[in-house]
Amino acid sequence: MEYKFNVIDLFSGVGGLSHGFKVAGFNVVLANEINPTIAESYRRNNPDTLMINVDIKDLVDNFDRYINQFEFNKDLLNHIDVIIGGPPCQGFSMAGGRIRKANEFIEDERNFLFKYYFKMIQKFEPSFFVFENVTGILSSNGGDIIRQIISIFSDPNNLKKGAYHLSINVLNAADFGVPQNRKRVLIIGSKSPFNFQHIKELVLPTLPKEKIKIFSAHPSVKDAIFDLAHISPFAANNIPNHVATKHSEKALARIRKIKPNQNWTALDEEIKSVHSGSYGRLDWNKAATTITTRFDTPSAGRYIHPSLDRTLTPREAARIQTFPDDFIFFGSKSSICTQIGNAVPPRLAEYIAYMIRYLLNNESIR
Repeated sequence: MEYKFNVIDLFSGVGGLSHGFKVAGFNVVLANEINPTIAESYRRNNPDTLMINVDIKDLVDNFDRYINQFEFNKDLLNHIDVIIGGPPCQGFSMAGGRIRKANEFIEDERNFLFKYYFKMIQKFEPSFFVFENVTGILSSNGGDIIRQIISIFSDPNNLKKGAYHLSINVLNAADFGVPQNRKRVLIIGSKSPFNFQHIKELVLPTLPKEKIKIFSAHPSVKDAIFDLAHISPFAANNIPNHVATKHSEKALARIRKIKPNQNWTALDEEIKSVHSGSYGRLDWNKAATTITTRFDTPSAGRYIHPSLDRTLTPREAARIQTFPDDFIFFGSKSSICTQIGNAVPPRLAEYIAYMIRYLLNNESIR
């Protein structure tokens, strides 16, 4: 029987990273999410993963006590191959002043989320970790934040099994078969160095033909959601989470004036919104802009349906994020929007998982 590599997902959200790794054949043993509604949504979509819904500080400080509360194969924790996730970016942007030493950064209470993420890395010392974040992390505090992160993981004194080598990449989900222009920083830590681009190219031809086709494509909004245009999101239907926002008459009047690729600048009025793409309408033949937690709000960006006078439904946004239709989001409307908008696109996560699986199976190839 082939060994399934074991994963822990921290700051899991609804589980975009987890889903991608599971599709790639990994066993997501444990997940941690602080928000109870989002944790429940994760749990219902991932019944085979132990979800612990507590603050990560409590989990790290009382790990054995929490684990012992559950009927759980604890032997799996002796073989953790990958830790995935990324502390929310607020902790990094709040780190004021120029940081001189790594220990000053990690001991600063404002960075406790990163501190406890790192403590979990120290506890398990997996062969790999995947750290996802916004691109702003690279320039925060004049670059001090990313330099300190590199320093902390690269210091062999911080780890029992040797330092991590970090591969830092700005990736656009659209380059991995996702119908969305979504740029994020992905830091992959490994016990041995590897060339990200080289492994990315090596992996693709090893995948099944249908996967090669998916990852090589640059799908459009039409490829993702065209069939849903014929299913009313205002009445009961068999598509989970395909429920539209009912906009005010004032918002509808504005929406009706907007053509594909246009935004608020096409209106004869000033819109009070900080977003430059406010009241933007999507184009069937192009990739979507980044799906955020406010995709149901026309003033929040380019989220108006390509041909219908409404914003995207949660299911349409989930498809653009590459969640399958059998992945169901639970909770209030705002919570569901948060779950979808904050997730790592599962298809991007899946490709990263294939790369890591390739490296784990071919230790000599870097």
